[in-house]
Amino acid sequence: MKVKAKEKDGIVKVKVLAKHQNIGPEEAEKKKKEANFITSVVAKVGDKVVYEMNGSGFMSKNPLYKFKFKGAKKGDELEVTWTDLKGNTKSKKVKIK
Repeated sequence: MKVKAKEKDGIVKVKVLAKHQNIGPEEAEKKKKEANFITSVVAKVGDKVVYEMNGSGFMSKNPLYKFKFKGAKKGDELEVTWTDLKGNTKSKKVKIK
């Protein structure tokens, strides 16, 4: 997972590239594989949740998420975590630039 977070004028802009196959139910049936896709993405600064998303099987492979939020400053640590259908999780922490 790649995460970039930059603060400018009090607004933090974030880009998250999640490396995942994201095989939805229809595609899994065609490829004779088991469906598995990202079901949730959560971003936190400290204890505060700044972004939360629930996904479905209709996302692309290696999806790119972009979002903005207020309330953090340069040097704060942003933690992004995704969870897939099988319960696998991946997390990454970055300092806001």
